Amino acid sequence: MSSKSPDKRRKMESALSQLKQYTVVVADTGDFNAIEEFKPQDATTNPSLILAAAKMPAYQKLLNQAIEYGLAKGGTEEEQIAHIMDKLFVSFGLEILKKVPGRVSTEVDARLSFDKEEMLSKALRLIALYEEAGISKERVLIKLSSTWEGIQAGKELEEKHGVHCNMTLLFSFAQAVACAEANVTLISPFVGRILDWHKENTDRKSYEPHEDPGVVSVTKIFNYYKKFGYSTVVMGASFRNTGEVKALAGCDLLTISPSLLAELSQDHSAVPQMLHAEKAKKCDLEKIHLNEKSFRWQHNEDRMAVEKLSDGIRKFAADAIKLETMIKDKMLSAKNGQ
Repeated sequence: MSSKSPDKRRKMESALSQLKQYTVVVADTGDFNAIEEFKPQDATTNPSLILAAAKMPAYQKLLNQAIEYGLAKGGTEEEQIAHIMDKLFVSFGLEILKKVPGRVSTEVDARLSFDKEEMLSKALRLIALYEEAGISKERVLIKLSSTWEGIQAGKELEEKHGVHCNMTLLFSFAQAVACAEANVTLISPFVGRILDWHKENTDRKSYEPHEDPGVVSVTKIFNYYKKFGYSTVVMGASFRNTGEVKALAGCDLLTISPSLLAELSQDHSAVPQMLHAEKAKKCDLEKIHLNEKSFRWQHNEDRMAVEKLSDGIRKFAADAIKLETMIKDKMLSAKNGQ
């Protein structure tokens, strides 16, 4: 038996291993070769991360296989590209699932963010591709933008199809309340992008971790969910520094980039639990209910959230278009036998 006190043992442990005692650690990347050493439970991807990975020489085989699949499917060029994109996103997910024991999050095209029926259709298509590859839908989270339409798509996927959803691009308390009422599996409130907005739009340029507006936002959402017993879990996302991560120790899950996971693995400072489900039950938040009208109004009252949701959708859409352009160039080379 070790004679060292718990406090001394904790100081010898890395911040990452301490964090894992309170929180499920998730790797936020499409570069599945970068995650093995950190032993995350789950992994998340998005169009920007897949684009970055698809440019790497190590992943050209996956891209080429997806193109072969799409060409074999036939149809118009637009239909072939849609098949290739779906296959590519799922292919990255399948490789990630070889490295993590839990789940992978695969994102529905951000260009569908305001079309509930198209989001449903795309989500079920992605799940079908996973199932064709022998992966149960229990190991997949479908990522949807947290627009009203996205939240309602998530509600239907959960209720009617048993598909678990990860609601992303979440910046406002209204979005979080609507997701809880829709009974989705998980939300991804963004921390770093909230901080970015405050730095760009206010006179204040630096924050201590506990004052960071992104940390404050996620803490409020976590406390609200735990106080009122919602089953939806909170996964903080989009971190700019390890201080933000450590300030949310105790959150249900945190999805963290490989570079910050590396920093946390080298950091040996003490990481106390900051969020507590039991303490949350004593907070002074009051329960609210939102229909479509009240959701749109309350979300619209939050200028930061309106701007960051719009900006996030545009950026993910732009990266999807860049990926499609890359695919078109490769398709042309394939057709020309190069």
